[in-house]
This record gives sequence, structure tokens and C-alpha cells, in this order.
Amino acid sequence: MVYPKNEFSRRDGDAESGIEVTPEFERFSQRNDVFSRAFWDGTVRSKQSDGFFASYRMEATPRRGDGFTQRDFALRNAAWLISDVMTDRYADQGRREGFQAPISYDTPVAPDRIDIDDPAEMSKEVKRVAKFFGADLCGITDMDERWLYTSRVDTRDFSESPNDLPEGMTSVIVLGHEMDADLVATYPSALAGAATGREYSHEAAIVMQLAAYIRNLGYEAVASMNDSGLVIPFAIKAGLGEYARNQLVITPEFGPRLRFSKIFTNLPVTHDTPIPKGVRDFCDICSKCADACPVKALPFGPPEVGGRNVSAIKGVKKWTSDAEKCFSFWAKTSTDCAICMRVCPFNRDFKKWHHRVWLKLALSRFRKLALWLDRKRGGREKPSNWWNG
Repeated sequence: MVYPKNEFSRRDGDAESGIEVTPEFERFSQRNDVFSRAFWDGTVRSKQSDGFFASYRMEATPRRGDGFTQRDFALRNAAWLISDVMTDRYADQGRREGFQAPISYDTPVAPDRIDIDDPAEMSKEVKRVAKFFGADLCGITDMDERWLYTSRVDTRDFSESPNDLPEGMTSVIVLGHEMDADLVATYPSALAGAATGREYSHEAAIVMQLAAYIRNLGYEAVASMNDSGLVIPFAIKAGLGEYARNQLVITPEFGPRLRFSKIFTNLPVTHDTPIPKGVRDFCDICSKCADACPVKALPFGPPEVGGRNVSAIKGVKKWTSDAEKCFSFWAKTSTDCAICMRVCPFNRDFKKWHHRVWLKLALSRFRKLALWLDRKRGGREKPSNWWNG
């Protein structure tokens, strides 16, 4: 769908969040996501991509070298287990929930709705409950239809299906889930993939539980992971962080080391406000992620409109990766890659005082000094060191 010129080009909060939507903007079809294309598009699908998906079954995992042994794949695949169990529940209906379809209701909406007199207090309650269930971050923003997929994918034949969220959704609750720093340090490896899998399993439980809590209050709540819409714009608008050259959200608590999930709801809540802190200015002078990318899928230079292939959203001025090149490396290694996360200068433990000092420098006019201080960080740790404790 192409919107009329200038309609939806700018929304409240766009300037603060750094989102630059142009009149050429088009909503994204999930069928063009590179992971979906790996099943139907002959320009992406290959023996290597088939092997990538097959490696999540132990009988198909390759065994080669440090970080890619049977033990490494065993941990990675076990980390995905809870997510996989949830995802596969309705596979026979073409619903790969959490990825190509929203998560089905396991709890009905209560017939009696509680009265909410103070949406601000309800927002605090939602965040308290999210933390109780295990979310590391929680922010709330408005339901911005620009970032919803035009359609979802029926995984039986990868045809388009309606992206049928309930009517009347007014807010998006965005949850952040921290990835294990020691495992992230071993990217690229099957072992490091356990950091990704663990958080998908964690977020599957957390997002379903929080959505069930809201439905028990008498309001609609649709639990969502990678499905239904682009989570990064929602996370930025919810004030959780800022967009970076490596296509990730940089947060002041965990840097780029997070996965995100979301809940669409009509619960009366207030919305958080993004406050730019200076990540964009730092990324303007830093190209460590682009330098480190083995297939040169990440961009150098300033943000631009569009991308190199149909897996890029149209009409948004931002740093955009070449998803085809990126996925080709994933397929080659039979596991996910997050070298760009590992080498990012913001990939730090901000609970430690010296990293907090560095963060202040990086977000100030002394950013060049911060980049110089980071010059020796970001090297790959040997996966065997993780096993040796």
C-alpha cells in the first residue's frame, strides 16, 4: 500500500525518535522479510539456507571447530525450545506464531472490565508486572499503523494472509530482554546463538503472561514477537533507546544487547516519550560494525532513503543493511550472526561505573575521545573459554 503524498509522513514524536519518513513511504509486507523469502524466493533460497534452518534439528547440525561442535549446537537448540513449542502449536494452520502470526489467546478477555481512572498509574502497573514476569525493559507508545505489516504469511505456502489484529488497539507495550554478554562475546558461533534462543524463549513466556494479565482485566491484548509489525520503530517511539548504524536499538541500560517483544492493547495507558541522547551523532563518526561485517552488509556514510533489495522498507531515511548479504552469512555458518552487536562500542555493562563514565563521554561532544578509548574492545572470545568457565 502506498499512502497519498505527505499523509502519515510525519507523526507526533517522529522528530524526538529520529524517525524520518518521506512521502515515498510504503508499509512493509512480511512476505518480503529475508527469512520468509528464504522459503519462496529463488534469489535467496539455497542449499545453504535450507541447511541453516535444518541445523535447528540436531541430526542436521554440522560439527566443525570451536564454537560449532555438537555441544554448541545442543545448547543453542535447547535454548530455543520454549519458543519452538509455542511457535509450532498451530503450524498445521499456517500460523508460525511469534514470527509469521500473532500469538493466539490462551486466556479470554474477562467479561467484567476494571475501571481505570488514571492511565498514568496503569502504565506504572503494567511496567511493574512486566518486570515481575522477567522483562528487563518496558516502554509504551501509541499504535502507529505505519509499522504494521500490510499482511502476514501463511507458512504452508508462504502466501499472504490478512494481518488481522483486533479493532480498536490504541497502544503498544514494548518489552526488552537482555542477551547474555558472555555468549554475545563469542559471535559468530553456534554457541553464541544460545543467547538469541534463550531470549526468544524468555520473551515468549513473558509476553504471553503479560498479555494474559491485561485480558484478565477485561481489555484486549495481543502478544507479539517478530510478527504483525516492525518492533524497532515501536521500541524507539516507546523511549527505550535510539537507532544505530548496526540496525539495532542502543539502550542506556544494555547497549544493543537486547531482543524486543510487544503487546497490542486497548488498555488505557499513557505513552512514553523518546528523548534523543546522542547515539546518532556517535554513529556518524563510528563505523566499527560496518568495518567488522564479514560480507559488508552494513552501510558506511550517512543514513539514506530505501535499501538495496525488497527486504528494505521504502521511504524511510535511515541506515539500512543489505539483508540478502547478511542472511547469506547466516546460511553459510548455519547459525545467526551478531558480530555487529559484539563490536558495538555501546556493548558494555553499564552497571559498572567506568562504563557509565564512558557512556557520558560517548553521548557528549567528547564522542571522538570515547571512540578512541574503545579502539581495542570488541574482540571475539573463544567459545571454548565459555565452556571452560
